Amino acid sequence: MSNTQESKQLMAFGRRLADVRKSRGLTQQQLAEKLSISLVSIGYIETGKRWPRLVTLHRISAALGVRLEELFKGL
Repeated sequence: MSNTQESKQLMAFGRRLADVRKSRGLTQQQLAEKLSISLVSIGYIETGKRWPRLVTLHRISAALGVRLEELFKGL
């Protein structure tokens, strides 16, 4: 996978996560607190600067009440 393609997927994932989070009425701070991770980490994920770790992905899906597949929809 090229860096450009991965960057596009990373950005798309971040936007998708932000959309789902907002649809659940949560701020980045509230999601960070639910996951016991830093606000900066949520920001990095949502702005496409970093992929979440696998365990964090599972915790995100549980906290938002969605299946993992939903977070990758449209990628």
